[in-house]
This record gives sequence, structure tokens and C-alpha cells, in this order.
Amino acid sequence: MAIRAQILEQIYTIVAQIPPGRVTTYGRIAQMTEGATARLVGTAMRQLPTGHDLPWYRVIGASRRIADHGGAQRQHEQLRAEGVVFDASGRVPMHLMWPE
Repeated sequence: MAIRAQILEQIYTIVAQIPPGRVTTYGRIAQMTEGATARLVGTAMRQLPTGHDLPWYRVIGASRRIADHGGAQRQHEQLRAEGVVFDASGRVPMHLMWPE
């Protein structure tokens, strides 16, 4: 899937702004762009170039859970290291969602 450079730049700019200890969803990022969908945001996260410094791990699914993917364990560890907590069902509490 080819992503227009302008949309990709918007997605990456938004992801770069997510503060440590907070998370947002693919859908929330999509709403902040000019035409991206949640699926497109997910694709952009999967296509990050090697050596990037974007906090991709701060982007989670609408259910407020970590999506099931190859980097899920690493994502969980990185979020916990920043102080993100998960409830008994694996969800991130609403007060940790960004933006408020």
C-alpha cells in the first residue's frame, strides 16, 4: 500500500508528539491527519525505517490494548518502562490516553 508522503509526514509528526507515559490509538492519529485511516496509520507504523527514533510503541488499538503483532512483547515492555499500567484485561486506563 503506497502512502502519500504528506499523510505519512503528518502521521510521523503526530507520533513524535506523544509524551512518555501516555498512549494514543491508530484512530485518534488518523483523525488528526488530512485523510488517513486507522489502518493506514498501522501500515505507517509497520513501515518505519530502520534506525528511526519515533515512539511507535505508544500507539495502540481502539480497545486500549496492544495489538497482536511480532513486536507486542517489546511494546509492552517499553510502555511499562515509561510507567504505563495495564488493567487485569490488558487495557490501558483512559487517563493515560493522549490527547485528553
